[in-house]
Amino acid sequence: MTASTLSPGAPADPAPHAALPFAPAMPPEAPLPMPVQDLERWDPAGGHRPAARQAKPWLARAFVFGGAALLTGYGAMQMYEVVAVSGGTTALQYVLLALFTLNFSWIALAFTGAILGFLVLLRGLRSPALPARLTTRTAVVMPVYNEATARTFAGVEAMRAEIDATGHGAAFDYFVLSDSTQGDAWIAEERAFLELRARWGDAARLYYRHRPKNHHRKAGNIGDFVARWGGAYDHMLVLDADSLMTGPCIVHLAAAMEADPDAGIIQSLPLIINRNTLFARVQQFAARIYGPVIATGLSVWSGRDGNYWGHNAIIRTRAFAAACGLPDLKGKPPFGGHVLSHDFVEAALIRRAGWSVTMLPALPGSYEESPPSLIDVAVRDRRWAQGNLQHSRIIGTAGLALASRQHFATGIAGYVASPLWLAQLVVGIALVLQTAWVRPEYFTSEFGLYPVWPRFDPVRALQLFGLTMGILLAPKFLGLILALIDRPVRRACGGAIRLVLSSLIEILLSALIAPIAMLIQSGSVFQILLGRDTGWNPQRRDDGSIPWGDIVRRHRWHMALGLVTGIAAFAIATSLFLWMSPTILGLVLAIPISWASGQLGLGLALKRLGLLMTPEERTPPAIAAQAGALGRRNAESGRDDADALTALHADPGLAAAHAAMLPGTAPRPRGTIDPDRALAQAKVVEAETIAEARAWLTPKERMALLHDRALLDRLTRLAP
Repeated sequence: MTASTLSPGAPADPAPHAALPFAPAMPPEAPLPMPVQDLERWDPAGGHRPAARQAKPWLARAFVFGGAALLTGYGAMQMYEVVAVSGGTTALQYVLLALFTLNFSWIALAFTGAILGFLVLLRGLRSPALPARLTTRTAVVMPVYNEATARTFAGVEAMRAEIDATGHGAAFDYFVLSDSTQGDAWIAEERAFLELRARWGDAARLYYRHRPKNHHRKAGNIGDFVARWGGAYDHMLVLDADSLMTGPCIVHLAAAMEADPDAGIIQSLPLIINRNTLFARVQQFAARIYGPVIATGLSVWSGRDGNYWGHNAIIRTRAFAAACGLPDLKGKPPFGGHVLSHDFVEAALIRRAGWSVTMLPALPGSYEESPPSLIDVAVRDRRWAQGNLQHSRIIGTAGLALASRQHFATGIAGYVASPLWLAQLVVGIALVLQTAWVRPEYFTSEFGLYPVWPRFDPVRALQLFGLTMGILLAPKFLGLILALIDRPVRRACGGAIRLVLSSLIEILLSALIAPIAMLIQSGSVFQILLGRDTGWNPQRRDDGSIPWGDIVRRHRWHMALGLVTGIAAFAIATSLFLWMSPTILGLVLAIPISWASGQLGLGLALKRLGLLMTPEERTPPAIAAQAGALGRRNAESGRDDADALTALHADPGLAAAHAAMLPGTAPRPRGTIDPDRALAQAKVVEAETIAEARAWLTPKERMALLHDRALLDRLTRLAP
């Protein structure tokens, strides 16, 4: 039975690994040298020489960056007029002017990029037709880290079925690359792999590898695959555990790589699907309506100097191996150690080596999911903040394209903007406080006909506030305009009225969440500057809500700060309170807003009203429906909830397959002891039943046992 003919409702084979002889979990190795790159020196002669001259999109860059510079200059001049109305400017006012200029430049650049994307999308973009055949081989690789197998293997199965349906299935092999550090997750992955490979039969071309140590995390996982098996494949399609890509989308990417011998990375634009909580549906709507405008503008001005987002992209394996071996940075985390946000760096290095990095924002069929609540986003954002700030150590790498440095700068600015915004608010309050309570110096020691009055120009300040908000919200309005004039999109979103109402809801909720996110990101930046490293926790991908107590603990200081700020602002001046009211309201309501963000009922209620709808939600892509059905079928097996030791003890075939998949290990040096293995050995030898072994072994000792064939053999001989 092939993947394309498998019925989603078909039951899983009860124990396929016991019924079939075990075949190797990975193909023969095809090593590909992956040297560690030198960030301080670069010789262009050692890179790839493009087959054709690569033109730069100078006109688009002049429009985006020149327009942003002019707009920032105008805004800075207006701000200076606001604070210099009295004829003199204090040091504190100059600080406010500098902070405003930095923050304004950030939104001005986003505005001009969105204008460019809007103009391009207004003309329309078309996707190419499917190729007649593919002459290259592509490895579809899905790195996993303590993920639920019901979802991940359903995604692999659904994508395989779609690719086979295009008639190009023979050009693709499938790899699940595990970095899981939890024993139960590891054995669940192996069970899912063995069952799926048995269903697919002899021509499965499905492979699985678990790394004993998750060295360098995802970058190391992909690097290990490329160095050991990359030589057998022209390209690799890199996924995340929540990725879904249609068969035509994947085939188009492979064909685009074949057609462009200078392409190193081709990135698709993933849309968010399958989200139902309030916060996730807001993100899903915003990504669908506003995202293409921003991504298209970025794609146009970047040209062949594009960026890489770490998933849903195809990569030329030999170019990646030659250019993307990441070094450890000097010093300790958070700024030293291994590169955390590796994708930006890999894009910059592969571009440095002469290969192009491009994006196909109009290519349909690329999907992902998003965190379900504000707290879940904050957890992920903490890791991203450290990774992007770490790029301050890499932005000066020798030989990088100017656009690559700009991508680094944009990522850094995205997180530095929050503490800058916070500082601007604090300085603004201090100036208002000074104006209200500090006695002015009417006549200074310098000669003058008029006294010095420390005041602002309220009319000009209001005009500047309106300009700032217009620039900030313009990308949203441009995306809304495109959706309104696109009849299929407009109808799929519930019609013009519901589409406009949905945008207003998104703007309102985003405005309330913005000050909370500002404090969270500012806290993350301050922690990183203080030298505090983040961990690498698996991302929560379900729609479960967060306990009320956790929400209160996370946001109580945000609420307290909002109350104190509101009372102080009102005491200083009513105008200050009104000016800060959006920020104050968001902080005061931080706890209920965060609670509401993860509520499934609120998201589904808006869905029933036809609000925050997207075309992919109105008519789900076939691959999403297929993956959902396969995931529900897989979940019925209960393997994700099963205890690893019990599963191995109950199924000798699984235990034998697991032992066969373990890599060879070097002999232990004399005189060195692994404490976890030693304790695991002592406990499993003393245990008489599998229940005792389960009760006695700690998680680390379980992992040590699962890596040791002798201890596994002892485990399987315990009494039930």
